[in-house]
Amino acid sequence: MATSPTPAAERENYLNTEYGIRSWLLTTDHKRIALLYLLLITFFFFIGGFFALLIRLELLTPAGDLVQADTYNKLFTMHGQVMVFFFLIPAIPAVLGNFLIPIMIGAKDLAFPRINLFSWYLLVIGGLLMMYTILTGGADTGWTFYPPFSTAFAKSQVVTAALAIFVAGFSSILTGLNFIVTIHRMRAPGMTWSRLPLFVWANYATSIIQVLGTPVLAITLMLVALDRLFAFGIFDPQRGGDPLLFQHLFWFYSHPAVYIMILPGMGVVSEVVSCFSRKRIFGYKFMALALIAIAVLGFLVWAHHMFVAGISLYAALVFSLLSYLVAVPSAIKVFNWTATMYKGSISYATPMLYAFGFIGLFTMGGLTGLFLAALGVDVHVTDTYFVIAHFHYIMVGGMVMAYIGGLHFWWPKISGRMYPEAWGKLAALIIFVGFNLTFFPQFVLGYLGMPRRYWQYSPEFQVLNVLSTAGATILAVGYVLPMVYFLWSMRYGKVADENPWGAAGLEWMTASPPPTFNFDETPVVTWEAYDYANLKEVPVEP
Repeated sequence: MATSPTPAAERENYLNTEYGIRSWLLTTDHKRIALLYLLLITFFFFIGGFFALLIRLELLTPAGDLVQADTYNKLFTMHGQVMVFFFLIPAIPAVLGNFLIPIMIGAKDLAFPRINLFSWYLLVIGGLLMMYTILTGGADTGWTFYPPFSTAFAKSQVVTAALAIFVAGFSSILTGLNFIVTIHRMRAPGMTWSRLPLFVWANYATSIIQVLGTPVLAITLMLVALDRLFAFGIFDPQRGGDPLLFQHLFWFYSHPAVYIMILPGMGVVSEVVSCFSRKRIFGYKFMALALIAIAVLGFLVWAHHMFVAGISLYAALVFSLLSYLVAVPSAIKVFNWTATMYKGSISYATPMLYAFGFIGLFTMGGLTGLFLAALGVDVHVTDTYFVIAHFHYIMVGGMVMAYIGGLHFWWPKISGRMYPEAWGKLAALIIFVGFNLTFFPQFVLGYLGMPRRYWQYSPEFQVLNVLSTAGATILAVGYVLPMVYFLWSMRYGKVADENPWGAAGLEWMTASPPPTFNFDETPVVTWEAYDYANLKEVPVEP
């Protein structure tokens, strides 16, 4: 009778066997699918980043002397669409969530492995449509597709761009559904809701938004395409339509989409801060409730994007108050991370540096969001670079810092290798400096009145724009560095043990990288989350 390979032999197989492309393209292993997502979104990250660099080079001088006005419109449109829908939204859930959630809850895989693979293929198809859009002239409507420009006047690839995002949206929906079912139905014995890692809670809250909000965006973009192709007049006032209806539908999804991007980052930071402070997360239950509260309240604040669009003053006041309310659970999280670090045994490893960066930059982005929630201020700065800076402090300073920090934290578990720590710290420093040099001057530009979306500007704004472009160059170097040493580490890095950080959590109680079904025997959880005071070996179910 044939015998099963030992765990050590299986790990050796995983590390050393060369797999064919077909086995990867047909895999249902959640870990492999996570790596496929990693390759895909890394590609789109650099495509979107390339557009960003072209934008900054154009704004290096006041005159529009690098590209023409219509080309500039396409650059910031494609930058936004690629970055939001093909990097920011899928990054942490699709890569880190896919790889880690089953292991963190003691499951062998996600609930629907084939649907998980299908989700990746949907994102590939959406990505191919987006690349077709780019290569055939691009779209120039802004990433928000506002009518009537998108439905009638734009002479660009609006329909194919909308179709690309439509298809990618179904990938997001299916991933969220898979996570929800997995977290509800496949937790290991003893893994109660009060013992779930906050990373799992964060992805659970994100999945709720994905499942409830993304269909609204899909329907809205389909209506734009119908309006454009067949002149239905749904959003065209000349045919009895309402362009404000589009904004309500679009922002009903797209403001919660901000939390699709940032909530998983909050989960990453919770894991990192607890590990490198050697303490249980302060106020664990409040942290979990705050994640759910952000997901719920995120659906109630969409119209603060429309304060100057013609909505009633009464509606604007209501949404202004609700926008202040949604800041409360975010503030709880910042306070609790700070309290966790207080009197902790803090280690300044690379993932912790990214967590520090996240907390500082996210806090600044959140505080400036309160300015935009104030009617009197928003009227003056809503179409200026103040909004650009605020959004990027949340998304790039927050989500991207968390994503890269999470990759560093779990890289030993993903690859089975350690990266060079000194290079990791250098990259974190370069990214932090480059980011602030890029986007802090834009707050000042917005305060001074420089409008966004313009390819030319008044000469008095040039010094700040030169600083911003210099910062973008530094930031680009910081982003390339981790890719280089991660690839280097896969061949030359020190072999990682199961738990190189001394972290709590089930993912650190299996091999690095994990075997095919994660655990040789089903784990039994008998301790609270983040129990750093009593780290123990995991018992198994008989």
